[in-house]
Amino acid sequence: MKKNIIIIAGTLICGAFTYFFYKQHQPDVPSGRFSIVCTTSIIGDTVRNIVGDDAIVTCLMGSDIDPHLYRAREHDIHTLASANLIIYNGLHLEGKLADVLHSMNRYVPTLSIADHLDRSRFIASHEYETLYDPHIWFDVRLWIDAVAIIRDALMRHDPEHAAAYEMRAAHYTKELQSLDAFIREQISGLAPEQRILVTAHDAFHYFGRAYGFTVVALQGISTESEAGIKDVQELVSYIVEHNVRALFVEASIPERNIQAVQQATRARGFEVGIGDQLYSDALGPIGSGADTYISMVRHNIEAIVSALL
Repeated sequence: MKKNIIIIAGTLICGAFTYFFYKQHQPDVPSGRFSIVCTTSIIGDTVRNIVGDDAIVTCLMGSDIDPHLYRAREHDIHTLASANLIIYNGLHLEGKLADVLHSMNRYVPTLSIADHLDRSRFIASHEYETLYDPHIWFDVRLWIDAVAIIRDALMRHDPEHAAAYEMRAAHYTKELQSLDAFIREQISGLAPEQRILVTAHDAFHYFGRAYGFTVVALQGISTESEAGIKDVQELVSYIVEHNVRALFVEASIPERNIQAVQQATRARGFEVGIGDQLYSDALGPIGSGADTYISMVRHNIEAIVSALL
């Protein structure tokens, strides 16, 4: 009971905090341009491909930022309150920011991408009953549907540029279709028994389902969970039994856990390599070769295939 009171109180405080900053910082859009705030860099890049120069796009979370652990700051509330439209992933990806986004919906139009996708295409969480895996962008065909959802919201809230948004979204969709074909061509050289992806946290199940990989992770869907000795030993046993050729670290997660798995595997007399780092919950920094959604996905698939062949 006490815990519930604390949660309710926290939500109310969050709502009051959000409202205060909204009243203090009414939308102020430079040069009158439509202003969009996105939570993650992946969403931000997707939106920029649709809006071009017709709108201003701001991301709360930069490259290599883990959205599961991100906490809203005072500046974020100002940024959100100054937007004409807020776009976020949903399915609890934004973790601790979720209450702020929910409260902000009373003052600024918001779009949760996942709320408008076909729920039957979601993958159930292995950790939390009634929850879904939020990493929907790793199925490129599912992300193509997300582009259509974003496009429709932009056309609805900024009708002045609707035709341009529709045209750019169609062009970007063709690029994503080519990306999907590229992935399938790249993995065609991997035998079924080679298609085992061992990663630091459970971010790649949509990728696995879409492209025929078995995905095994040390941590759960949220990076808030901690891997214990038992988790490491179970993963080591799986690696040895299935003759896994490579493990993968992720850019937004410390390498130490995967390195511990590698060392424990070596202690069993089995040598497994660590492939090039993958990008999961955020794009890479400028110049990384993974600083757009398309380049990130291409980088990941090239790293995976190279290490597993």
